[in-house]
Amino acid sequence: MKTSTRVAVIGGGVVGASVLYHLTKLGWSDVMLIERSELTSGSTWHAAGGFHTLNGDTNMAALQGYTIRLYRELEEITGMSCGLHHVGGITLADNRDRFDMLKAERAKHRYMGLETNILGPEEVREMTGGLVNTDGIIGALYDPLDGHLDPSGTTHAYAKAARMGGAEIVLHNRVMELNPRADGTWDVVTEQGTIHAEHIVNAGGLWAREVAAMAGLYAPLLPMAHQYLVTDDIPEIYERGAEFPHVMDPGGESYLRQEGRGLCIGFYEKPCEPWSVDGTPWGFGHELLPDNIDKIEDSVAFAYRRFPVLERAGVKSIIHGPFTFAPDGNPLVGPVPGVPGYWSACGVMAGFSQGGGVGLTLAQWMIEGEAERDVTGLDVARFGSWITPGYTVPKVIENYQTRFSVAYPNEEKPAARPHRTTPMYDIFDGMGAVWGQQYGLEVVNYFAKGDEPRYETPSFRRTNAFEATGREVRAVREGVGINEVQNFGKFLVTGPKARDWLDRIMAGRVPKPGRVSLTPMLAESGRIIGDFTISCLSEEEFQLTASYGAQNIHLRWFLRHKAPGVEIENISDRRNGFQLAGPKAREVLAACTREPVDLKFMDVRPMVVGQVACLVQRLSYTGDLGYEIYCDPMDQRTLFHTLMRAGVPLGITPFGMRAMMSLRLDRFFGGWMREFSPDYTPAETGIDRFIQWSKNGDFIGRDAAEAERTTPPPRRLAHFEVEAGDADVTAYEPIWIDGEVKGFCTSGGYSHWQGKSLAYGLIPRESWGPGLEVEIEILGEMRRARQVPEDQWDGDDARMRA
Repeated sequence: MKTSTRVAVIGGGVVGASVLYHLTKLGWSDVMLIERSELTSGSTWHAAGGFHTLNGDTNMAALQGYTIRLYRELEEITGMSCGLHHVGGITLADNRDRFDMLKAERAKHRYMGLETNILGPEEVREMTGGLVNTDGIIGALYDPLDGHLDPSGTTHAYAKAARMGGAEIVLHNRVMELNPRADGTWDVVTEQGTIHAEHIVNAGGLWAREVAAMAGLYAPLLPMAHQYLVTDDIPEIYERGAEFPHVMDPGGESYLRQEGRGLCIGFYEKPCEPWSVDGTPWGFGHELLPDNIDKIEDSVAFAYRRFPVLERAGVKSIIHGPFTFAPDGNPLVGPVPGVPGYWSACGVMAGFSQGGGVGLTLAQWMIEGEAERDVTGLDVARFGSWITPGYTVPKVIENYQTRFSVAYPNEEKPAARPHRTTPMYDIFDGMGAVWGQQYGLEVVNYFAKGDEPRYETPSFRRTNAFEATGREVRAVREGVGINEVQNFGKFLVTGPKARDWLDRIMAGRVPKPGRVSLTPMLAESGRIIGDFTISCLSEEEFQLTASYGAQNIHLRWFLRHKAPGVEIENISDRRNGFQLAGPKAREVLAACTREPVDLKFMDVRPMVVGQVACLVQRLSYTGDLGYEIYCDPMDQRTLFHTLMRAGVPLGITPFGMRAMMSLRLDRFFGGWMREFSPDYTPAETGIDRFIQWSKNGDFIGRDAAEAERTTPPPRRLAHFEVEAGDADVTAYEPIWIDGEVKGFCTSGGYSHWQGKSLAYGLIPRESWGPGLEVEIEILGEMRRARQVPEDQWDGDDARMRA
């Protein structure tokens, strides 16, 4: 065993082996894997081995597609068999909502290059030889890439390919300690000796929590006990002449595939069992858990009705073993914030669908500085220090129970809530707030009135929030609204070199004292990794605001590029406040202060509002006259009552995020993780208008941005009016031009003020132009749409700059 290495991967399951292989594939050979037992010990060896591309996150679906295509490459490289069975997969829909979800997924797949198809019940019966009872089935989605493999053979193929690239694998060698050095490298203390590593990767699987704890970290993971059955031989299966396809029956919480001459069926049952909540024993590995047929009794009974052939088959074996979930079911991947050289590659509960993509992502991130696509949905930094075992356990249970539930775009799951609240929670709750959650924080979506229900019905179509949202939009446009601004990430940047640092880290202009600017933050590749507001409080003090949910991701980037003479603080939860928006906003503010309220658009100024010391800046995301007013959280309730007393005579109305998202549509303002994300560049989305090209020094990503300035990218953001029915664009709907899919939507919704359905989308630059007629596929239906100018409403900014 060598005593020094560039990368030490801890854990020899399919994910660890994939990470090791991809590091060598991208050119690093001084890498090693350390495994406490044998390869596949843990969850990998007893996995059912299924793989599929279906995933609500389009980037995760793309990574799953990469994973599946990789298996043939592994076989060619190593000469080993992965035991591939590309039999295709059928996902059944037994209600309209589930069928809407499948149609939405099929639409996304069109521009992703995934050849999935919608099936009717008769086609399902034909493809399965009549072995699926389609009573109650509306339709289904067919994916020819779905299939299954040999978990052990695949893991060993990854390992052999990694060894061929120069990697070392050490088995039967448990890691005992992880000790950081002052230079950011690590001493990995193992049973066989100490290894000095530049980077360590936690691919510990069932033991990922223990490997995290060695570095003083908490990994928000929980193993769940999962059970599947393998039947005796079934003549209707082995006499078919072709292998039986995978069938996922979400209504029955089951997945089914052929196993030898019989069938294998597994369940995500509601009466599920967490396993080893307080830690995984080091001695566990190749054991299974005791059978527990009782917990899947109802699921089995349902499966007998859906697949009658099962009732006549004996059970050959029961596989009951644990595997890990994160609170949202996605992997935890990437550099851990605040811990140099420590990387995460764990929580990958669908290892044979996602393991290849996870390995590729982490290797690119480590070697090239960033992944090739937006991986926010699996970034370990999407959770902050607020997450605890008390939050993780109920969220993981909820996620397991809803694994096969319909994934609605507006769904707000209830487990472990409320978790984090502002001082306004009880006040807004008493006013009828219907809550959402961002980064663990309760955020008002809208306010219900009278006997309106205090929840939003999950749907792909317009919901019971529609009327309430319209009411709040009209209140803002016609008078004045008040909205909490806690859900912004906020940073304080100070020091004699603060301006120089911001000029380097941000692509846009750094404002003068008393002024505000908008700017993108770019990666070296030129892709957008932040959409920021910079407020200059003095020459050595700046407040940055951006996405609340991305604060940990942004702080990690700031610290990675920190320079002498600069201090950076995350003050996201130390400054709360409100937004006033609407033509009467100035009147409300003037009634609350003795100071002049003559702020020009993009001004920022300290101001006493009522009796509260505040920071006030004149900005607008609604397209109307607006102010953001920040204060100490201890003063927030006092500030609210002051603003409300002044606003009641003017008809002030609290509004939530649903109204905010509708209001922004009128001016086609872009949104973070909608129009602006690491998948896109400034020149594609139009945010390049905020880049300051005249800067004296370089800013990160300048070369790439300059290249697109010279040679514009092939696609460009466009804005559309849509002839929608009862469903608006949400995201990733394909855009058809001249009968072909040429683009996709980034977001959309209903403008309650204009009475129109609007959408944003990326289309070929050569097609771009107001008046362009296109079709947008919404839930399987072609909807006519027309490109309109970005400034089609209040184009001279008269309302916003009033």
